Amino acid sequence: MRGCENIFWEKILANVSKALFSVAGKTALITGGGSGLGAFIATALSDAGARVLLVGRRLERLQETLGNRDGACFALDLTTDQASVNLYHQVATQNDMPDIVINAAGINPRIHADDIDEASWVGSVHLNLNVPFLVAQKFVPHMKAQSWGRIINIASLQSSRAFENGISYGAAKGGVSQLTRAMAEAWSKYGITANALAPGFFPTELTAPLFAQPDVAAKLAAATAIGRNGMMEDMRGPLLFLASDASAYVTGQSIAVDGGFTAK
Repeated sequence: MRGCENIFWEKILANVSKALFSVAGKTALITGGGSGLGAFIATALSDAGARVLLVGRRLERLQETLGNRDGACFALDLTTDQASVNLYHQVATQNDMPDIVINAAGINPRIHADDIDEASWVGSVHLNLNVPFLVAQKFVPHMKAQSWGRIINIASLQSSRAFENGISYGAAKGGVSQLTRAMAEAWSKYGITANALAPGFFPTELTAPLFAQPDVAAKLAAATAIGRNGMMEDMRGPLLFLASDASAYVTGQSIAVDGGFTAK
């Protein structure tokens, strides 16, 4: 039999680990929270005890994600002028300021470099790169005031790899990695960490055209070190790590959650 002292310390360490990764009592704002990765992030943080504020264009999708969870929905188009300002005022009016900001809204037009027009280029870069900064910036004063905050951006395989028909998305996601480092330099001295999750191929609305082709999906799976494409549950651990005190000394980093795609 194990000694009582060993059992005692195992329980203590288990409780410490739970506290390290806890987001209980925190409020998290998630852009793109009505679908795909954003919706999973919202439910994962809610399951871990956080209040969630979901932001997106489609109110019905936000409400579907939220369900009976503790939180609120803010339906607005983040691509419009002054969207981040409008969002801030809506959130502040409800006295619901976030401790954690997660920038999951995005768009990938998948247009070849020869064919992309100015409107498609500007729209992609604005939503994927400009909006994450503008949204996070609005809530930094609240985080500074409490000397604690978490900013989590969504990077991509295309932050470091060039893919066919991905020039605007890739340029923006490359910028997200540098934006994350710059956010960390600017704000980490105030207790605010800024990091990015860089997913591999997960089944979302953005990747639906790829997963609709079994041969393409199989080829992508074979390109990973693990040998399969991502499942949403694969994001839970890295997400809770970056959103909690467990990552207090980690900032300015882009963590690839890609099954080793970028390791090969």
